[in-house]
Parts: sequence; C-alpha cells; structure tokens
Amino acid sequence: MSKFVKNLITRDLAKRFEGVEGVAVISPRGIDGHKTHALRRKLHATGLRMTVVQNTLARRAVDGGQSKLKGFDKLLDGPSALIYGQASIANIARLLLDAKKDNEAMELRGVFFDGELYTGDKGVEQVSKLPTREEAIGRIVGALLGPGSSIVGALKGPGGTLGAILKTIEEKGKEAGGEGAAPAAA
Repeated sequence: MSKFVKNLITRDLAKRFEGVEGVAVISPRGIDGHKTHALRRKLHATGLRMTVVQNTLARRAVDGGQSKLKGFDKLLDGPSALIYGQASIANIARLLLDAKKDNEAMELRGVFFDGELYTGDKGVEQVSKLPTREEAIGRIVGALLGPGSSIVGALKGPGGTLGAILKTIEEKGKEAGGEGAAPAAA
C-alpha cells in the first residue's frame, strides 16, 4: 500500500474516531461472513460501527489527533476490528457478550474508555456490569427523591388520618340526626 493511500486511510479513521470516548476491540479471525454480517447489522441497529483496521494505521489515527482513545493500542495485536459509536460502552460490552454466545470463535480482546483498559473476556464482562448513562442518572434521581417522598409521606400521614376520623364523625352525625342536622355534642 502506498504512503498516499495510508495517509488517506489514517485521516478517515481519525475522522471516524472524533467524539468517540470508548472502543471495544475484537479479533475477526474465525468469524465467517454470515456471522460478521449479522453482528454488523445488530451493531448498526444500535448506532454502532465495526471497522476492521490495520493496527499501525489505527495507532497513527489516534496519536495524530485530539482523540480520547490514546492508549487503546495495547489491545491491537493481530487482525483487529474496532467497535465504536455514540452508545454507552456498557451497551457495547453487553452486545459483544451476546454475540460471543452465538459464536464461540469470537475473541474479545478488550474495552478501552476513560483512559483505562479492560482486557479479555473478563474485562468485557466487567464493563457490561457498569450502568449506562441513563441508568446512572435514574439511580441518582431515585436516591435524591427517596428521602423527599418519605418526608412527604410522614407529613401527609397524620393529616390524612385526622381527615378520615372527621369524615367518619360527620357521616355518623348525618345518620343519627338526619340530613342537614348538625351532630349532637357528646
């Protein structure tokens, strides 16, 4: 491959990696065409891409720009396919573990995000257990609203009980004295 073509590919990869905060790396070796196509379709449906790269060109693309992926190159060894996109890295890891169940020949090299490497099947499994952004926000909101709802319940409880007692007294007074009569004082 000529230097001109390598530079074109490097620039294209650098553009693709702009804004990407995490990446998963698998080995495409041992995956037949049908399974690769099925995996790409599944990834594409969730807004992810899989790109088979030449390791040296991927390293150049990341090192040359302002990419947040600096340091992921330790996962590149032999044929490599990068899986990336705007979805959370936990979702990517979950999809890869599901795909691994369908195809035991797939080698999961690892996941890279926030400057940390999670290598091998164990690393991908560890990342899949992390909450997604939406799940984390939901947990925080639940933690913030939990004490507030118990305080509101504690404040409403005695007032509701008093209201129920007054309503019962009013109904008994109406039954005893007839319609419109005030309840007799005891």
